[in-house]
Amino acid sequence: MNESVLPSKLMTALSLAVLIGSAAYAKDPITSPPKHPLAVSNIHPPGKVDVADNLQFCVKDPDTLTGLVLDEVNAELIGKWQYSTHTPPYVGYGYLHDQNEGKGEKKVIYRFQVIIPGRYEVRISHCYNVRRSESTLVTVSHARGRRSVRINQQEMPEIGQLWRSLGDYQFRPGKTNSVTISNRGANDGYVIADAIQVIKLKK
Repeated sequence: MNESVLPSKLMTALSLAVLIGSAAYAKDPITSPPKHPLAVSNIHPPGKVDVADNLQFCVKDPDTLTGLVLDEVNAELIGKWQYSTHTPPYVGYGYLHDQNEGKGEKKVIYRFQVIIPGRYEVRISHCYNVRRSESTLVTVSHARGRRSVRINQQEMPEIGQLWRSLGDYQFRPGKTNSVTISNRGANDGYVIADAIQVIKLKK
């Protein structure tokens, strides 16, 4: 993990729970990635996927990645979100979807802080297929305010077939920032929430 970014107290507590083998999480985060205790269980058996070739783009251990990576297990869930592993690629155990229900009522919120001021690229990971929403709402809270964009989750992400850039943002120490994935207005398909990545830019 890049030392220039740190998760909030909530994120730290969740990460600590993973490390000490809390009953709510799997004991080995490498061979058995942790799961969010509030998410609905996956209904797909192990190994049942739609495109097996995309398994090569999965990242089992987020700590191997550059910068700060918060998986869905480190996020706050609003509304009922369900796990799936049916459509790779994804980070960690799997990804969450909104069950294509309760539009406007569900969010996944990732909170974090930085210790070095400056500009950072923010990315989100998501799997893709024709059942996904073409208008998933993502909001980044940063030092200068908030920016909301709608992304097409039917399209393959441009970075390693897993990550989509949301652009670069100014962050400063002492402020809790966030990335929020919402299903408001995404009435055309499933909304996916997986992981976020925050990378310090050199300039």
